[in-house]
Amino acid sequence: MIRQSVIFDVGRVLFDWDLRHLFAKLIADSDELEWFVSTVVTPAWHFKHDAGRPIAEMLPELKAEFPDHAALIDAYAARFNETIPAAMPGSLELVERLDAAGVPLFAITNFGHEFWEGFRPTQPIFDRFRGIVVSGTEKLMKPDPSIYRLAIARFGIDPAGALFIDDVAANVAGAESVGIAGHLFVDAATLEAELVARGYLPA
Repeated sequence: MIRQSVIFDVGRVLFDWDLRHLFAKLIADSDELEWFVSTVVTPAWHFKHDAGRPIAEMLPELKAEFPDHAALIDAYAARFNETIPAAMPGSLELVERLDAAGVPLFAITNFGHEFWEGFRPTQPIFDRFRGIVVSGTEKLMKPDPSIYRLAIARFGIDPAGALFIDDVAANVAGAESVGIAGHLFVDAATLEAELVARGYLPA
């Protein structure tokens, strides 16, 4: 049983993520860009892949609905990593410090299986993690308590000694519902203060 651990979300905690990072390169007009990401390739549609739907099913359906935007819809699949342009400021440094301090690290991420397979190899920071639960692979999504229970069981985590970090309040509440302490991520400085206060990092 792992008595003390820190469990991270990935998007908007470790790495910036926004569909606009890609589509702003492809759609010059700002009003058209906002229409596209709120009507065609939307976060809600994207989250279906996070929940386990294969891209091969999703793309033809959306292109049939918006045939004039087929090339942009294809770009979503072919260039997804461009929606994740950089690490969140200071977050990876905290991962490195926790790892250096010997704190076991895990992640629970709402991330499509195929997109994770393309993103994970580009980021060596994940080599520091002992285990990662990916929603699209498991077909379970935060904040469903089942995904946290899966991580607890699979990795032998003691919930009483774990801290879960996410930028979405409902996801933090999901972790807390199974006995894991939660931290709603705002920025790395605030998180650092909490990690020190809880004894995961030295003052």
